[in-house]
Amino acid sequence: MSEAVIRALIFASVFSVMGLIEWRLSFRPLAVRKGFRWLNNLGVLVVDILAVRLLLPILAVGVAADVYAQQGGLFGLLNMPLWLAAPLGFLLLDLAIYAQHWASHRVPLLWRLHRMHHSDIDLDVSTALRFHPLEIAGSMLYKIALVWALGIHPGVVLVFEIVLNATAIFNHANISIPHRLERLLRGVVVTPDMHRVHHSIRPSETNANYGFNFPWWDRVFGTYVARPMDDPQSMPIGIEAFRAEADSALAKLLLQPFVSDRR
Repeated sequence: MSEAVIRALIFASVFSVMGLIEWRLSFRPLAVRKGFRWLNNLGVLVVDILAVRLLLPILAVGVAADVYAQQGGLFGLLNMPLWLAAPLGFLLLDLAIYAQHWASHRVPLLWRLHRMHHSDIDLDVSTALRFHPLEIAGSMLYKIALVWALGIHPGVVLVFEIVLNATAIFNHANISIPHRLERLLRGVVVTPDMHRVHHSIRPSETNANYGFNFPWWDRVFGTYVARPMDDPQSMPIGIEAFRAEADSALAKLLLQPFVSDRR
């Protein structure tokens, strides 16, 4: 079974399960018609897939396979055993995604692309699909460069990509986990209650909780915020300049990086 089929099957399964859970146990009322948002957010996913396949015919797993076969990269140079290189490679990939996410909020050009994700005024599993194709392509190039430099095993890269997709769906879900269980979970994985803070309309909260898989990096680098200032069930989400339902139309989403946010 090919990499693309494996990823697609797992993605569809996680998305469906989490979508059903939030349908039955939704935490926040939606501000925009769900059908309209989902149609356009799914449209973004289709554009992303087409753009990446067109712009980058060889993805991170393919590059990893080539480099690993040649014993290239830092891990190959050090002749690092797989039992050590595998978990280390996974951790370094996750740290790199944290750093990329941090930079996407701090570098104006990157924020222009990333803010499309934050302009969603509702938060549910479909928000996990809402990334601009230029940001997705740039992120893939970034991962390819890291995989090439380190020589990470292709299986590790594949598992990382699958886990990253699954945790993104999970932590964007419109659910709230019982407090005691949530406290335990956020010690090892980014939970919906933790990531919801990051989608707050308040800049001090938007610029926090950058982790997708592991919550440790935010604590280590001082970007962790435990709870939002407002009631999480009614706190404003999104970006002030893009709060109309029409702003979530596919064409407007794709053009949003070229539109000023000073309305």
